[in-house]
Amino acid sequence: MRFDALLFDFDGVLVESEAAGNAELAAWLTGAGHPTTAEQSMARFMGLSGTDFLAAIERWIGRPIPEDFHAARAAEDERAMREGVGEVAGAVAFVRALPAELPRAIVSSSSTRWIRRHLDHIGLADAFGDHVYSGREHVARGKPAPDLYLYGAARLGVAIERTAIIEDSPVGATGAVASGGYVIGLCAGSHCGRDHADRLRAIGVDAIARDFAEVARAIA
Repeated sequence: MRFDALLFDFDGVLVESEAAGNAELAAWLTGAGHPTTAEQSMARFMGLSGTDFLAAIERWIGRPIPEDFHAARAAEDERAMREGVGEVAGAVAFVRALPAELPRAIVSSSSTRWIRRHLDHIGLADAFGDHVYSGREHVARGKPAPDLYLYGAARLGVAIERTAIIEDSPVGATGAVASGGYVIGLCAGSHCGRDHADRLRAIGVDAIARDFAEVARAIA
């Protein structure tokens, strides 16, 4: 193993939430009078959270967030929480194959409630222990700032330079590259289009992986 620890993004890396989530967001914005495709939603909002996410929405629509936006988002989140979201192909087998002693953490823009619910759904509830970190709960600045990656590495007790980070979104990759870790741009999720790898390369990721077999080779 080339690295002393692994940091995983969550949505689009371990679970297939990005395609459905951005399609739903695009449909809501379109219905509210702001025509938006799922591809545009992913390009502009994927990987953001909290005030950064809301600010990006307001820039896109050119006005304050509509009053019913939050209720619609909460309803969709609760639906997904009830039904669960499936794994990205190969994610569970990859995590289960890691050496038991290898430190690993999740560093995600999502809430820890969301992360733990879907870890349970895909059968990885025990795989990360207490090392589940949220950009909206554990640091003042979420992605694309590097703070969450630095926080995760510090909590694992590993230098960021000895850490491999698995990211799928341009926003996340930007923060991961800035942190100084070794960044693997994962293009395994159903939301990743033909040009996704090129977008991640342009940000400066160290490697591209189109599936978890390629991730395993990158860290070996």
